[in-house]
Amino acid sequence: MTEPCRTHEQTESNRCKYVSYDGVSFEVRRYDASKYAVVSSEGRTFDQVTGELVRKLLMYIGGSNEPGEAMGTAAPIIITVYPRNDGVLSRRLVVGIRVPTAYQQSPPNPSDSSIRIEERPGMTVYALQFGGFAGESEYRAEALRLTRTLGETAPFQRKQYFCCSYDPIKPYGRRNEVWFLQDEP
Repeated sequence: MTEPCRTHEQTESNRCKYVSYDGVSFEVRRYDASKYAVVSSEGRTFDQVTGELVRKLLMYIGGSNEPGEAMGTAAPIIITVYPRNDGVLSRRLVVGIRVPTAYQQSPPNPSDSSIRIEERPGMTVYALQFGGFAGESEYRAEALRLTRTLGETAPFQRKQYFCCSYDPIKPYGRRNEVWFLQDEP
């Protein structure tokens, strides 16, 4: 049975199913297609570059766009990572933030040319929440925990996953998640 997600911005349309397996609680969430502001990096590690890329997106949402308009808040910051076979993250990542609902029809053009607007299809994710300050090693550990919980036969993509932060500028009390993209039937 699904119900509205308790943990998301009210304007996002998504549905959740809460699951607990072997002592680990996670959610199965459905997100509708949406427009995202995204910026990419290759060549630097997760910990070296994520702060810079997140700041660019927060500046865009905060008014660094063609009309100079602050769009309000948006969460989470979603970092797409590509693990190697040994679990270490490759030096390629994409950082995105959902364009707030009021701007979905016509997002403002970013002032920063490295930011692009892209339409992402709807998706179903397995989401595991954790707290604290999260860098590459923390996200990798939680991804391993979710992998073990779901098992080898679970229908999710293994070539990429999402590292999410709901409050990246808070010095404490942070909420983070790892999302695995469910394979669609």
